[in-house]
Amino acid sequence: MELNIVLAQPQIPQNTGNIARTCAVTGARLHIIRPMGFTPDDKHLKRAGLDYWSYLDITYYDSFEDFFSRNDGAYFYFTTKAQNCYSDVAYPDKSYLFFGREDAGLPESLLFENKERCVRIPMRSTLRSLNLSNSVAIGVYEALRQWGFPELENNGRLTQYDWENAR
Repeated sequence: MELNIVLAQPQIPQNTGNIARTCAVTGARLHIIRPMGFTPDDKHLKRAGLDYWSYLDITYYDSFEDFFSRNDGAYFYFTTKAQNCYSDVAYPDKSYLFFGREDAGLPESLLFENKERCVRIPMRSTLRSLNLSNSVAIGVYEALRQWGFPELENNGRLTQYDWENAR
């Protein structure tokens, strides 16, 4: 199964670093559409991603047009403006989960043209939105849950004790 995360014009390096880490530990591919509010060598970006960069499959695009000309799959647009709940959608193989910039979200024209593919994470109406990296994690883990968490380890181990010998 292939899961793709698309960040459209991210502005905060720490968010992108945290998202990169989520992608690395889950095997999701990361796609970034420029312009960004930082450079790929930003120290805050690298610090947030820690030592996971070598495990990351990342591709950069110059524009939405560049992205769409090079990719094909099932696109889902995460937005506070959607009518559909993210957990009511069946995410097929080769899904692309889109997330917009922290200060503006995804372009409304893109959302309007794809109403049935727009999804929302429920939240209180009096607040603006969740943090971008939290939203990505929610979307990633919902798709992976539907797929049975392929290729992910589902059993943890203690470092000083053995679960099998617990009393």
